[in-house]
Amino acid sequence: MSDQVELQEDAPEEEAERTDYALEPKKVAAVLYAVDIEDRDKLVELMEPLHPADIADLLEQVNAFDRSRLIRLYGMEFDGDILSELDESIREDVIAVLTPQVLTQAVRDLDSDDVVDLIEDLEDAQQEAILGALEDTERAAVQQSLSYPEYSAGRLMQREVVMAPEHWTVGEAIDHLRNTPEEDLPDQFYHIIMVDPRLHPVGNVTLGKLMRSKRATPLKDLLEQTFQVIPAMRDEGDVAYAFNQYHLISAPVVDDEGRLIGVITIDDAMAVLDEEHEEDILRLAGVDGESTLSDSVRATTRRRLPWLAVNLVTAIAASIVISFFEEAIAQVVALAVLMPIVASMGGNAGTQSLTVAVRAIATKDLTGSNVWRVIRRECAVGLINGAVFAVVMGIVGLVWFGSPALGYVIAAAMVINMVIAGLAGTGIPVLLEKVGVDPALASGAFVTTVTDVVGFFAFLGLAAAVLL
Repeated sequence: MSDQVELQEDAPEEEAERTDYALEPKKVAAVLYAVDIEDRDKLVELMEPLHPADIADLLEQVNAFDRSRLIRLYGMEFDGDILSELDESIREDVIAVLTPQVLTQAVRDLDSDDVVDLIEDLEDAQQEAILGALEDTERAAVQQSLSYPEYSAGRLMQREVVMAPEHWTVGEAIDHLRNTPEEDLPDQFYHIIMVDPRLHPVGNVTLGKLMRSKRATPLKDLLEQTFQVIPAMRDEGDVAYAFNQYHLISAPVVDDEGRLIGVITIDDAMAVLDEEHEEDILRLAGVDGESTLSDSVRATTRRRLPWLAVNLVTAIAASIVISFFEEAIAQVVALAVLMPIVASMGGNAGTQSLTVAVRAIATKDLTGSNVWRVIRRECAVGLINGAVFAVVMGIVGLVWFGSPALGYVIAAAMVINMVIAGLAGTGIPVLLEKVGVDPALASGAFVTTVTDVVGFFAFLGLAAAVLL
């Protein structure tokens, strides 16, 4: 019988995949009832089918008092993967409730990258508590990962690596995997990394190819065509981009001398990508990228207040422009009725261009080589849309107020502001990115200011020149 079949037979039989992981309100209520009556057996029965991510969601949804009671009653059943899935805003509170015995058991079940992610944002006392629960070798690996800058590949990687010399055959690799103690292998891995005598990675061999090949086949004959080596100091955002761009499953991480020190897997890279997308969405609304539903009133207020202040300043700037035309507005009351329409349409058009531009910058699709083409496109779109709505508003001005001149004025102002909206919505994020400012966080206020100021100035300025 082949090695492939033997390896599969040696593996323990997995339970049938569960489909009841959804965290429904009824289940949450049942869990809280079990906590209220202190029925530990019922609590364990209810929690057992849940995925660690669902348990983490449950802990995030309940209040601090119920969360503490639940954790204490759950006891030794608490799994380390739950800690990995928890939102950072309540992770410290949960760890503070865990007994030393439960915490020790939980963190020992985690891979090194999960432990690093778990403790990097904790207070020193809690970091020491978790590090003290690890074996000496695991503790050293975690501490070394923590020595790398935050948001770097060195922080993201796991130390547990499956590697083989480049002269090995399939049979030697399979024998090595069988003879290696389970605790020395990652919980999940997708490749065997081939290395030269100096521990420099030279290629990947997928487990699928390994299992399909005969024992005498040299590993070097099975190398993957796509192979990326990640320097430990590379930014994790660039790592996530490489995984997404080149369809990687895992990639070796090397130190300054090119020696293999760890591996990054697709689940960690995609988690980074998801976090960056979530942060961009929040920042486009002027909300701090780290805001969550678990934040306190004080923390939420502190994070939102600065950008609300910026919006207030921009609103005052727009009001100053309006004040220049007080006389015109007093003589033609229709201007006060119609001018918000021009600013609003420009703001919406600018937001559309801004959203596309920020997304393209994040995915590296918008670069110096195509930025002018994209800006020209957005301006052309603004011109066409502006012309369409200019006709509509021209008719509205004529029918509503009986003034053809007013219709011409608002039509012209609409075209001008829509074109400027396309220019600002694309150009401002690019400029902010060039000067090192996060375009997702800062662009919205600037684009809104430009469209408001230009919209009011164009409409009221033309009205003052034509109607008075």
